[in-house]
Amino acid sequence: MDSAKRTQLDEAGFCVLPRVLPDDLLDRLRHVTQEILENLPAAHEEDNRSTGSMVSVYEHPLFAELIALPAAQEAIQTLGFSTARFSSGYVISKPPHSPRLFWHYDWAGWDAPDSFTQQSPQIFLMYYLTNTRRENGCLRVVPGSHIHDNDLIPLLDEAHTPELLRAADPSRPAFSDRPDEMDVPITAGDLLIGDARLLHASHANESGERRTVITLWFHPDPHNFGERLQSFIGDMLPDPPADWPEEARAKTEAMLARYHGDAEPWPWNRHRPYPAPSQ
Repeated sequence: MDSAKRTQLDEAGFCVLPRVLPDDLLDRLRHVTQEILENLPAAHEEDNRSTGSMVSVYEHPLFAELIALPAAQEAIQTLGFSTARFSSGYVISKPPHSPRLFWHYDWAGWDAPDSFTQQSPQIFLMYYLTNTRRENGCLRVVPGSHIHDNDLIPLLDEAHTPELLRAADPSRPAFSDRPDEMDVPITAGDLLIGDARLLHASHANESGERRTVITLWFHPDPHNFGERLQSFIGDMLPDPPADWPEEARAKTEAMLARYHGDAEPWPWNRHRPYPAPSQ
């Protein structure tokens, strides 16, 4: 077990594992994502100026290799988790000269008591396809905000509203500089693992090149969660596309966080309570 990385994930809410993505897969992902992005209608990125593209990984069967990547599963196990199961993922590409991404967290099951325990109910795996730095829109995080109250939380509206996606008002708190934030520049091929409850955003992409990341959401050791949370996770799983090759479908299906019980799922809720309920 990599106790230093696990401690960083537990306390700061993220960690970076170097050179997890093989070079050949990195090259193929660059090629496939470029094709996908070139075929997007112009209105897509205009409507998503803050995030950039939001394209499901179910757009191409190559992403099955990434979802089931053995090196990633081994990396997760080095953090002390026995299993991690997949729920969804997106190609998120900030075009040149695009504004900041707003502060948000990815988690949407805030009614569940499991949302306030040390173990994360959901993690994101981020694979950047180019080196990132402040100038081309690297990640910003508020360390510790996954488990501690932060005075930014009550100032935020629900993430991914049309106004935020278009960055219509950059003076809103969701786009602000924070005294407790830090930059997380990444080398292409590294794996960034973050707690989905972590407040994160990105800088503007002021460069002349795209800044593309593939983000996958997993659930570490989901059998440890209450059944209602397992049901919540299972309730949001899309099936692998019927037109994918059987091998790609099988790889993806084997990684899905399926739930086979009859517990009622927690409702979808992206609003983190503030202050957090005491445990």
